[in-house]
Amino acid sequence: MQQSAVPELAHTHTRPIHWLATATAVAAVVALSSVLQPNSATAAQTAGPDAKKPTTVTTPPDPAHVDFPLECGPVKAVVVKKATGDLDGDGSPETVAVVHCDSPMGTPPDGVYVLTQGAETNAPRVVATLVNPKEGITVSDIAVRDEAVVTDLLGYSTEDVPRCCPDVKNSAKWQWKNGAFVRSTPSGAHSV
Repeated sequence: MQQSAVPELAHTHTRPIHWLATATAVAAVVALSSVLQPNSATAAQTAGPDAKKPTTVTTPPDPAHVDFPLECGPVKAVVVKKATGDLDGDGSPETVAVVHCDSPMGTPPDGVYVLTQGAETNAPRVVATLVNPKEGITVSDIAVRDEAVVTDLLGYSTEDVPRCCPDVKNSAKWQWKNGAFVRSTPSGAHSV
């Protein structure tokens, strides 16, 4: 029989006394933790001077259920883009819809409409027209940020430019002020 170069150590073999000591230590930690509980939380938000009205939880208006003020003849109006957010600070979201006639040829002009839904009927309805299709503009991008509608608009510099190929790009921003949407041009916006 060959002897190990390292002598056997007493703590490498478990005995019932080791298990009893471990169980006692664990029980002591559990008992101590139940005695030393932190105080219950009492924090609550208080309404400050800048507090808004409580938020009303609703879903944004669905543009699929709206008749848009758009004359499309034999084709139908289609929603090509939409963005949602609270535009007037009342806690309920509005939907901004980009809509045009489903034309099989060319680049049909877009209309940009703000939708809300009444509390009593819960039916979505158009409350504002931001871009009228008669302006001949196409919307390449739309978003709702910081209670404002932000868009990139494509248009035409002259009547001679083919309606397929807009040659002017502008940015526009609409914000709800004093009961109406006011248009401005965001900083950094330019024409192409």
